[in-house]
Amino acid sequence: MADKLIIVESPAKANTIKKFLGGSTKVVASMGHIRDLPKSKLGVDIEHDFEPEYINIRGKGDLIKSLKKDAKTAKTIYLATDPDREGEAIAWHLAHILEADENKITRVTFNEITKGAVQKAIKEPRDIDINLVDAQQARRVLDRIVGYKISPVLWKKVKRGLSAGRVQSVAVKLIVDREEEIEKFIPEEYWNIYVSLLDEKSKKEFEARFYGKNGKKVDLHSKEEVDKILAEIDKAKYIVTDIKKGEKKRTPAPPFTTSTMQQEASRKLNFTLKRTMSVAQGLYEGVKLPQGHTGLITYMRTDSTRISQEAREAAKKQIVATYGEKYYENRYYRTGKDAQDAHEAIRPAHIELTPDEIKSYISPEQYKLYKLIYNRFLASQMAAAIYDTMQVSIQANDYDFKASGQNLKFQGFMALYVEGTDEKQEEEKGMLPPLEEKQEVKKQKINPKQSFTEPPPRYTEASLVKALEEKGIGRPSTYSPTITTIIERHYIQKEQKQLVPTELGKVVNKLLTENFADIVNEEFTANIETRFDKIAEGNEKWKNVIREFYGPFIQEVEKVEKELAHVELQDEVSDVICEKCGRQMVYKYGRYGKFLACPGFPECRNTKAIIETIDVPCPNCGGVVQVKKSKRGRKFYVCENHPETCNYISWNKPKPGEKWNPEEQEKVETKKVKKTTKKSSSKRKSTNRKK
Repeated sequence: MADKLIIVESPAKANTIKKFLGGSTKVVASMGHIRDLPKSKLGVDIEHDFEPEYINIRGKGDLIKSLKKDAKTAKTIYLATDPDREGEAIAWHLAHILEADENKITRVTFNEITKGAVQKAIKEPRDIDINLVDAQQARRVLDRIVGYKISPVLWKKVKRGLSAGRVQSVAVKLIVDREEEIEKFIPEEYWNIYVSLLDEKSKKEFEARFYGKNGKKVDLHSKEEVDKILAEIDKAKYIVTDIKKGEKKRTPAPPFTTSTMQQEASRKLNFTLKRTMSVAQGLYEGVKLPQGHTGLITYMRTDSTRISQEAREAAKKQIVATYGEKYYENRYYRTGKDAQDAHEAIRPAHIELTPDEIKSYISPEQYKLYKLIYNRFLASQMAAAIYDTMQVSIQANDYDFKASGQNLKFQGFMALYVEGTDEKQEEEKGMLPPLEEKQEVKKQKINPKQSFTEPPPRYTEASLVKALEEKGIGRPSTYSPTITTIIERHYIQKEQKQLVPTELGKVVNKLLTENFADIVNEEFTANIETRFDKIAEGNEKWKNVIREFYGPFIQEVEKVEKELAHVELQDEVSDVICEKCGRQMVYKYGRYGKFLACPGFPECRNTKAIIETIDVPCPNCGGVVQVKKSKRGRKFYVCENHPETCNYISWNKPKPGEKWNPEEQEKVETKKVKKTTKKSSSKRKSTNRKK
């Protein structure tokens, strides 16, 4: 019999906590949620004030029996699920299902799984925070209502199996809207004039850029404008008219929140959001080190940049010991106005455990992410980098040119970490030569350059998370599942790192935008998030929010159903003739995207895959190269004659005139063979178990 029973979500977290507590304490895992709304029906009793109809999750019967048995014999039950709304809801469901005396059930939370944090939490238990539970229930119920009421409209008008979600529909709309911007974009011509100049004293060349005329900025839009200026400065002297010297400081980025961690892991490690959160979960729950299971980072779902005083002191000690006193600066970061600030920023739980020290005990993925978190946190408490800067104005006749340069004087935090960015970075310019006012510099060459404005870039996972956060749509726990869902449902596909809407995604977005404007409205969705926050703070009742939402929403659904009852979406007709019955085939949407189908269904059931090709011939035989996708959605290129008369297959898109490398074909084929072998091996194991 255990005096204390601690229930957490996962076995890894249980193993880490066990080593901090005495022998009379038992630590067990609930394996996540144990109750939820049913999958087969709405599960919300509309007639009885939106009461949720929770059921035990299928397959957890034995686990629930075991948890009840442990709860009966324990003197005190500590519900130690994650310190957020989802964790609070899991604790609430556990308390309901254990059927134990409520006086012996208590709630504990810790932001990091360290001995001090766990022992302190056990000494300071609290009641379950029903406000946090209600905020989670409000989100779950509202999202269930939206999904179950709108999805059937999509089934009737597009295809069965589709679904609509409150946050995911807004995310799809952002991506579709961006794609439309790109398609409608008309490039505009513009020009720059660069002149290479020589300082004869130092014999150093530098580059200046055209600015304008007589101190006024002039934008150049045509070759004629440029040629006129070039003619007027052909014989001109280039005189330095103004020099400004200064100092520029670059400050470090704050420690990670969930979204900034996801963005940076995408940019620097090429991790998907789902992968980032999975690896971070493992680091938080604990890994096996020589000293036992150890939690390496603080809780990874947070939108706060706050850090504890103890963590500050530990960071100072580490920075001073490694880099010296001048590299340390005690920094405080302002948390955004919409942040919950319930937890600290994401940081190392044990600053003394450097990434390289534990590298051999953790997986390569864990090492990469831990190093990113560790370095970002340490850098956030370091001194600014300092640059010497110089800006120079130069005149040629009446025309103005400008040059600038900078030189890194003190590395500061940049000795350890520099934040990534989604935008193109200009190359950092070195310092200009030691020029003087009224000095003449000699023209070496002039380089007029034509350019065209570019459309806005497509979203990546990182930039979409940033956009959702800036617009107040979703919260730290929702970004990864939202983007994962819209990719898995084939509304969006990834091309390299870019998110591109599929035809299916465009059709679904059009239907939702035209008929359920509020659901895909950014402000409306952000406002709902704010209402959830008020529920969590105890300033709003969750059923009030659902009531206010449901009335107008269900009226809109009923109106749309009536309007669309006699509307049949017309299939797009292709120029492909069905070889079985002679009809013109139409485009349909399936689980894996667009395909061709005979409109004579059910008399004619002919279907065809749409084969994408490229305009570069096969480097091996000159045949047509087809674009195909692996099971994981990665594109590869294969000759139409493969494998009968040509072996060409490659992960890389062929370029005109390039020679074929058979080793590339071997890489693709080997990967396929490995997958097949693994699958057949698991099948054999399954057969043996049955025997």
